[in-house]
Amino acid sequence: MSEVAAKQSHPKGLWVLFGTEMWERFNFYGMRAILTLFMVNSLLIKEADAAIIYGGFLALCYLTPLLGGFISDKYIGNRYSIMLGGTLMAIGQFLLFISASTFDSSIGSAKLFMWIALFIIIFGNGFFKPNISSMVGSLYPKQEKNKLDSAFTIFYMGINIGAFLGQFICPWVGDVKDAETGVRDIFAFKWGFLAASIAMIIGTITFFMLKNKYVVTPEGRPIGGLPKNNGAEDFEEGETQTAKFTGTAVGTAIGIFAALFFVFRYLLVGEFGFSDVAMGQLIKGIIYPFIYSAGIALAYLIMSSAENKVERQRIWVIYIVSFFIIFFWAAFEQAGSSLTFIADNQTDRNIFGWNMPPSMVQIFNGIFVVMLALPFSLLWDKLRANGKEPVSPLKQAMGLALIALSYFIIAHNVKDLGNSGLLAIKWLMLLYLIQTMGELCLSPIGLSLVGKLAPKRFASLLYGVFFISNAAGYALAGSLGAIIPATGDKFQKAETLGVNLQDVLDKKVTLTAEQVALFEKEQLPMEYTSFGGFEIHNLYEFFMVFVVLCGIAAVILAVLSPRLKKMMNGIT
Repeated sequence: MSEVAAKQSHPKGLWVLFGTEMWERFNFYGMRAILTLFMVNSLLIKEADAAIIYGGFLALCYLTPLLGGFISDKYIGNRYSIMLGGTLMAIGQFLLFISASTFDSSIGSAKLFMWIALFIIIFGNGFFKPNISSMVGSLYPKQEKNKLDSAFTIFYMGINIGAFLGQFICPWVGDVKDAETGVRDIFAFKWGFLAASIAMIIGTITFFMLKNKYVVTPEGRPIGGLPKNNGAEDFEEGETQTAKFTGTAVGTAIGIFAALFFVFRYLLVGEFGFSDVAMGQLIKGIIYPFIYSAGIALAYLIMSSAENKVERQRIWVIYIVSFFIIFFWAAFEQAGSSLTFIADNQTDRNIFGWNMPPSMVQIFNGIFVVMLALPFSLLWDKLRANGKEPVSPLKQAMGLALIALSYFIIAHNVKDLGNSGLLAIKWLMLLYLIQTMGELCLSPIGLSLVGKLAPKRFASLLYGVFFISNAAGYALAGSLGAIIPATGDKFQKAETLGVNLQDVLDKKVTLTAEQVALFEKEQLPMEYTSFGGFEIHNLYEFFMVFVVLCGIAAVILAVLSPRLKKMMNGIT
């Protein structure tokens, strides 16, 4: 089956949404590639705090789709939500440009602009993300829902063409180092953020100009208009057209949320109160508990509105799968924090005489998705034609197993590096290749699964619920990224201060008050990080955390897959 034939088998609206999402992902992934480096190098934020801020930011970006999905389903529809979200994200990126243009005169003002920018981007993504995914599912009538796995894989290729362009262009113009001295130009980040803003403007205009002509049903009716204009033909036979939540259910959900918020806060930071105002603790103690408790409370609320056993079981499948993919995203989203720091500090990035910027190393994920998305789409089509296609949860278990494999390989290749050795970039390239294959088994399949199983009356809201698993994964990614042990540059900095960092970590020497102050100023660790009560001494132990988490999740989800297939009631 040729690429041309693949295009002919899908509605033209898919390609409009493909292009819109491509520019939005350029904007988002381009910004993501340089964000933590900007925080650390220009705004002088500690690496551990930058990792937690990064995780909290991404988590909120995938929590607000709940709000965006609800407002869309109830009031303004998919189309207006996408245009609103795109506009907000373009504004947010421009404010990051301003932040990166002003930090040299006032770091305080630059940080304020950064926080406002991230806040606006969070809500912009909330309106954009669930609605464009929902519209892809709406392009296909009931009798063609079996095309959704391949449709979302093609759509996912658009996502990653944008990611590839963003991860190439934004670091190219924004993460610049002097060829001779290797010193980073900390004033160049602004151009990367400006490029991201321009990309979002292009994407929003593309959708605005083409939506009425191509984003329509086979009968020519507009998709994603105002909910009040939806007719009976937009729903399955016998399906309620409006999501209804009783006052009792809403009140109970709020109570569940409030109780769980404090439970998760205690588990994460060890207290119920709010005395600690350090940035890392603020995010871990407020944003992360909010995300986890909101997901569970909303699960109860939506389940309370299910109309029959079949609908209830299908929604349960969405929730169960969403729980397991938390671990995938916790591992995958190390790309923007710990893996970027490793690429910056402990990787030989020389490729045929060219020293690749560390923020650009993430580009391999986008390259591999563009290369592999269509082959994976054709693979699912061929397996389906032969009656051998794995059920969606099993595909996602395969994705988890692949990301565990990628970290197992990288863990053994950093095992003998020591504190000053360099990792060959080929191993990061291999890591991103394997993770990309895992991503194609998991992420587009998850989007497709929601499109198949979600009742039409709150489809966008359930996409928002699905993205909560991303949010929870990103929150966990931030916490895990913060436990990365000290690498080469930290040991070199300590040597310039006349201190052996290894001896400090091993408690062989005690720092003076003056040395403690210098360590804090230079963002140097004074003790090993820990996870689950175990100290993380080196990169091998750090990467093996992801092997264990994702490997266990993969096995359990694979075992559950036959049961989940029955709960899907005929949908695969």
